[in-house]
Amino acid sequence: MNITESSTSLLSSAAPIRNEPVQARSTARLATLLDSAAAVIDEIGYERLTTAMVAERAGASIGTVYRYFPDRIAVLQSLAARNSERLLGRIASELSPGRHASATDAVLAVLSITADLFRTEPGYRSVRVGDVLDLLPPMTESTANSAVADVVTDALVAGYGVTDSAEVRRAVGTAVEIADALVARAFARSTPGDTSLLAEAERAVRAVLADRL
Repeated sequence: MNITESSTSLLSSAAPIRNEPVQARSTARLATLLDSAAAVIDEIGYERLTTAMVAERAGASIGTVYRYFPDRIAVLQSLAARNSERLLGRIASELSPGRHASATDAVLAVLSITADLFRTEPGYRSVRVGDVLDLLPPMTESTANSAVADVVTDALVAGYGVTDSAEVRRAVGTAVEIADALVARAFARSTPGDTSLLAEAERAVRAVLADRL
């Protein structure tokens, strides 16, 4: 499965949308609802988000929200799925063969992408790709971070001469978890990101990947 297919699979399995939009107007309406949810989350956090808040911010009726989402949990899961799609789309471009000097540099580029999404994508620092949400039951057997790690590993194997193995997948998976956790901490109290923590994240990722790639 390539990165594009993985992105589509992760999005479709995680987004419980009642009515899949087929017309451009419906697609735009859904995007507006998710954009509105992200804006509210940036202001008050995802824990306090309600469907009424989404409707008010979007300038839509509550019925319009319920047309697509059965409840607030579905809104959050769908936003996380969209974040996943955008993250994986950027990884697909960034990890193309030959773009980086080494496999380790390619993984560090994923860390940089993650930090950039924290800075630029509304709602990302709170919801990310969904692993931070305490939502039960889980939508898939694997976590979103593990799915991202598999996509990254597949790209390294395909384009950077990395030999696929359980050890390599474990190392990349650990690197992805470290990047997610430390980048989140770097942006917890700093809008541009705490540079010392971001540097520590890079150091930790390098250490995990040493002699593994």
